[in-house]
Amino acid sequence: MVLLLIALFVLPLPVQAQDETPAAGLTISTTYPSQIIGFGEVVTLTLKLRADSPQMVNLEMAGLPEGWEASFRGGNRIVDAVYLDGETTVNVDVRIEPPANPEAGKYTMKVVAKGKTQTAEIPIILTVKEKLPPRLSLDMDGLPIQRGTPSTTFRYTVTLKNEGGEDLTVALSADQPTNMQVRFESAGQTVTEIQLAANESKNLTVVAEPLITLEAGRYPFKIYARAGDVEASMDLAADVIGEGRLSITTPDGRLSGQATAGQDNPLKIILKNTGTAALRGIQLSSIEPSGWSVTFEPKEIVEIPAGQQVEVTATIKPAEKAVAGDYLLTINARPVDSKQQSAEFRITVVTSTLWGVAGIALIAVAVAAVGMAVSRFGRR
Repeated sequence: MVLLLIALFVLPLPVQAQDETPAAGLTISTTYPSQIIGFGEVVTLTLKLRADSPQMVNLEMAGLPEGWEASFRGGNRIVDAVYLDGETTVNVDVRIEPPANPEAGKYTMKVVAKGKTQTAEIPIILTVKEKLPPRLSLDMDGLPIQRGTPSTTFRYTVTLKNEGGEDLTVALSADQPTNMQVRFESAGQTVTEIQLAANESKNLTVVAEPLITLEAGRYPFKIYARAGDVEASMDLAADVIGEGRLSITTPDGRLSGQATAGQDNPLKIILKNTGTAALRGIQLSSIEPSGWSVTFEPKEIVEIPAGQQVEVTATIKPAEKAVAGDYLLTINARPVDSKQQSAEFRITVVTSTLWGVAGIALIAVAVAAVGMAVSRFGRR
């Protein structure tokens, strides 16, 4: 008995054979077996067939409604059978064509694939109903009128939607405003047309870019989205606000002058507004060498209209002991609603003529003294 028990626990038990995974056999599938179609719309489905062994597979459509037609296509030909090698998947298209005026409703049929010993099938469900007519819409994200300067690039975000039941290729265009160019961008790329599936929306950026420096005013334009006879449009506008542009010069255009050390020296300055809007509250200031003084008359200009100019007198007084030579003087003009403009002037300093006269007099006295000395003591 002991030996028998030992044999039961020690000796290996026979291993039972495990069930193998059943073979897949013959399979047939399609990605979208149930679809909604419009009246008179032809449907093409791609069937995927596979078998676990090489065989010829016959195809047929069962339960096809009266008046409907179906055909199988492979390799650009109409086929009614397909050969499967037992390893790869083979694609076959089935084309289903309803009658010209089918009744609305749900139609069920199935594709049957018959192999050597196996059969596979897949139901196809087509719901016929009236589709929405083609329609496009444009909606604005933000204001349709934007403001900017004469050099601003204007950008508008719009949403284009296909509200119909069919996929559309939509062409994009715009009325070009005077001296501006309008283009469309999608995902950062310039586009002239866009693909929209049924009931799909996409955001577009409308870019209106000046070709030159624009004059102040409103620049209206219209954008269009067209797909065949279907069209959507939207009115947009760019409001260009005038911008003053200040320059500092002199009557002769030269940024230079001459000044006498220790004396008041007037320098005529011209402030020009070459922009498209008035400049207001312009204050004048200067950066001058140490010991110099600069004053302006007037010191502040109330307004310079667009295209106009104002003359200002800058009184420059170099230091008493300024050495003759060239010096840099910076004159600043700052409007209240614009950035400061500056100009550098080269000022040539000369000494006072009084010192020249005094020098000549001293030289004359010295010459006279030498002459008297020579005439008196020369014979000795």
